[in-house]
Amino acid sequence: MIEFIDEQKCNGCEICFNICPCDVFRLLPEDRRVRIAYAEDCQTCFACELDCPEDAIYVGPMRKTRLQAW
Repeated sequence: MIEFIDEQKCNGCEICFNICPCDVFRLLPEDRRVRIAYAEDCQTCFACELDCPEDAIYVGPMRKTRLQAW
């Protein structure tokens, strides 16, 4: 599961926003930054972490299981 974005390192390139297959991120247009909006939807594919040119994203090694509402 995605853990955090280091705002000190983030350059606002939006690669993570564009590459995420699970729509985890949202853009903050006022300062060209991306924020984690739906961390629970992260499927731990590591695409955002691997493609971040500034190494500003950390994805934890384990995906948390979702509770079923049955």
